[in-house]
Amino acid sequence: MARRRACSTRAQAPWYANGLRFTCTRCGGCCGGGPGYVWLGADEIERIARYLKLPVEEFLQSYCRRVFKRVSLRETANYDCVFFTPAGCRIYSVRPAQCSSFPFWPDNIDSPESWEDTKTRCPGAGQGRLYQRAEIETIRDRLRTTRGAEGSGTASC
Repeated sequence: MARRRACSTRAQAPWYANGLRFTCTRCGGCCGGGPGYVWLGADEIERIARYLKLPVEEFLQSYCRRVFKRVSLRETANYDCVFFTPAGCRIYSVRPAQCSSFPFWPDNIDSPESWEDTKTRCPGAGQGRLYQRAEIETIRDRLRTTRGAEGSGTASC
């Protein structure tokens, strides 16, 4: 009896079990548009500072803000990420996990309706390469482990 119950309560495959298509068009739509946070871990701070050839403290003073005990990238007056330019992201190759995991944030892949909403805001969602379920979940989980419980971003870069 216990064995039968365990099998019947096993989690069903997610709605995106056959994968999702995405290609980054570098349009910048996810790099601003409203106030939010791009959370940075210590390793990301060091990596971006090294890429910019800046001491960590100078990087923090110039490009970051403290929000309680956490660090977020600054935003411009119109809420764009401080690294977003008309030519695209200045730190694209070393962008934070929050940025590189978009659009596979938990809130965006929670349901088919959430994904459809994401597609209205991101021209690359639903286009391009097919990401398999395991890859989507690896990307999603990398963000969760980097950020802890608040895995989904409120803004991205």
